[in-house]
Amino acid sequence: MIKENLSIVKKNIDEAVKRGGRTKEEVNLIAVSKTKPIEMLKEAYDLGIRDFGENKVQEIMDKYDKLPSDIRWHMIGHLQTNKVKYIADKVYLIHSVDSLKLAGEISRQAVKVGRVIPILIEVNVAGEESKFGIRPDECESLIREIAGLPGITIRGLMTIAPYVDDPEENRAYFAQLKQLSVDITNKNIDNTSMSVLSMGMTGDYTVAIEEGAYYVRVGTGLFGERDYSHAVNG
Repeated sequence: MIKENLSIVKKNIDEAVKRGGRTKEEVNLIAVSKTKPIEMLKEAYDLGIRDFGENKVQEIMDKYDKLPSDIRWHMIGHLQTNKVKYIADKVYLIHSVDSLKLAGEISRQAVKVGRVIPILIEVNVAGEESKFGIRPDECESLIREIAGLPGITIRGLMTIAPYVDDPEENRAYFAQLKQLSVDITNKNIDNTSMSVLSMGMTGDYTVAIEEGAYYVRVGTGLFGERDYSHAVNG
């Protein structure tokens, strides 16, 4: 199943890349593996996937030592400050930074383990009350506060668009995040790059690619529907 699904996703990505006038190298697939068993991750790994996204710290902890060391683990879910210490030496990129408090804790833990941890600023472009992330108009000031912290480097922005039946409904949100990244790039803030836009999921990743996504986060489209009865808390 995963092999067939991956083939479809790759074909969709290639077509979206062409429509957006971009190159394959500019778009990267993250397999969102939350709630999925080790066996399915191994199958995806054997098919060439190296970027895996998890929503919960506990799942990264449980899977980290059971899978190859060249996997790049992405923390894409809401991260509590008291759990940063558990993944500071494991995570490749934290997508979901939305406060100075969280960034400060990532900084402290990164210094402890002798790392510089790349982060993305999570922006709630659509203004949904149920979603985490800062407002677009708060983004520059938060970045300026975070940029001076040791042990972290800002690589770009992330958003979670609304769940919609028609992906075209989210195009404006993806375009807005792209424009925000351009505006911030023009500010030339130290220790800040806007080279990464993490946006687009199973339902709308092709539109996100057309609008400039660097990472698309696809779970259901690769692994099938999730079974939350065995989900791990944390």
